[in-house]
Formats: sequence, structure tokens, C-alpha cells
Amino acid sequence: MDDIKIFACSKSAEKFTNEICSCLSVEPGKIHRQKFKNDNNFVQILETVREKDVYLIQTTEPPVNERIMELLIAVDAAKRATARRIVVVLPYFMYSRSDKKDQPRIPVTAKLFAQLIEAAGVDRVVTCDLHNPAIQAYFNINCDVLTGRFILEKYFDLKQIENKVVVATDAGSSKKAYKYAEHFNCPICLVDKRRNGNDDKAIATSVIGEIQGKNALVFDDEVDTAGSIIETAEVVKKFGAKDVYVGCTHGVLSGPAIERIQNSDIKELVMTNTVPLSKEKQIDKIVVVSISELFAEAIKRINEATSIGELFETN
Repeated sequence: MDDIKIFACSKSAEKFTNEICSCLSVEPGKIHRQKFKNDNNFVQILETVREKDVYLIQTTEPPVNERIMELLIAVDAAKRATARRIVVVLPYFMYSRSDKKDQPRIPVTAKLFAQLIEAAGVDRVVTCDLHNPAIQAYFNINCDVLTGRFILEKYFDLKQIENKVVVATDAGSSKKAYKYAEHFNCPICLVDKRRNGNDDKAIATSVIGEIQGKNALVFDDEVDTAGSIIETAEVVKKFGAKDVYVGCTHGVLSGPAIERIQNSDIKELVMTNTVPLSKEKQIDKIVVVSISELFAEAIKRINEATSIGELFETN
């Protein structure tokens, strides 16, 4: 794979980038990043990328807006260095929850971010488990969406949890829950949950389906402040669930999330490493599984012009 170069757009993305490069047996690209005294960012690519496929990897360690600016500046640097193709790799798509106009006079920031990426000169985007699948259509360039589902399924298969039930956190997540239930060959139940406006606290009052004495598996695309997932855990325990396990692709874990999880009925929260988990957020209840190999395989398939869809059809 001599015709590709892979760069970390920020220091927070270096670990994920190094894992991908290790899977592909390539060296991470050399890049210099700094901030001037006037708070302006500067990026310089330190090796030739002329007529190369450049992959720019950016994670979402706060401040998120800083990460976006770093990414856009790196894209421009690669474009002006006459890269053949620029592919942006976003393990977690920033602003993905601002995906629709559901209140008066608000932006659709996920679409704005997609437009910014495209306008900067990016040829392709690779991301994972979008909060809303419709975000993929915000792009007029190719956008490949990977999924952490198979990695989470493999983890829970190895745990060999008996008497399982997959819990859908609300009606909107029932389709995803059915896929997990089909894999584990177990029943499904649904939590009746409501959310008011911008309030982070979800209100869950009842469970549809049999939960008494069963081990509950709850899956979501992301856990942010953990209010919704904690409410789900509380209500299934109230209705007789034994242990509660949570799996998610993106562990954003902002605000009071860590304290909530530590003090909750959740036995284990399993998440992939799409979002860096800082040291102060590492607690015994949280398990991180790597998704880097999946991204490496996607990059390999893009480079070889083979199907990414087949990557999931074979699982």
C-alpha cells in the first residue's frame, strides 16, 4: 500500500491512527500541528503526498470545534499538496445529534458539517454508526458508514450470558434491537420512554415484554450524558431484570455521565474506541473494545477498489 498516506489530524487521534496503521503495516504520516499566539491553528504535512491517497483521521476529544477546524485545515493542506484523493475518517461524526429541524429557528448542524467537509475538497468520508442514517445523504460525495454492531455481538458472545433479553430503549431503537435479538436468538422487550424538548433526562415508565429474572442487554449508538441509558436500566430493574449490560459504539460520556454510570444499576458498559476515553473517565464498569481493525479493513478495501458492503455481509 505504497500509494496511501495516513495522518492524525490531532494529538487525540494519534492512538487510533497508530492502531489503524499497525493493522495495515504502514507508518503513520508525519504531520506538524501548532497553535499560534493569536489562537490560529497551523498544519504542515511533513512528507510528500503528491498523487497519493491521503487519509485524515480525526477524533472528537473536546473541544469539538477545535477538532473540526484542525480537520478542515489539514484537508486544505493535503489538497494544496496535490494529493490524488482525500479521504476523511471520522470514527464519530461530530454534531450527529443535530440532525433535524425539530424545533423552531434551529440549525441542522450535522448537515452544515457535511457541507463544510465537502466544500473543503474532501473526496470521500468514512464514519461509523450515525445517530441518524439520513446523515449519510447530507453528502454529495461518497460516505461509507461502518458499524460497531458485530464487534459488540462478538464481545457478548464470548461472555456467554444466559437467559438474555435485548431491551429496546424506545420505539425508535426497536429495529436495531431486533437485529441484536436475532443474532443472540433471544426475546426482545421495549421500554416506553419519553423526552421533553432539550432536557437530557429521559422518562421511562413501563416495559412491554417479559423481563422478569432475565439478563438485560441494552444497545445504543452512543451514550452521551447517560441519562437515557440510566433511566432504561432503572426501569428494567424495577420490572425484575437480573443484571443490566449496555453496549454502544460511541462512548461520548459528557457531563455527569461517569458519576451516573458508577452509581447506576448497570453492571457493565461496553463501548468501542471511536471516542477517546480519557484517564479520568476510566472506571471498572466501562470496557473498551477496539474498532480500529474494522476501519483499517475499510481503508484497505477503498484502496483496492473492493466492496465495503461485503465486509458486513460476511459477518
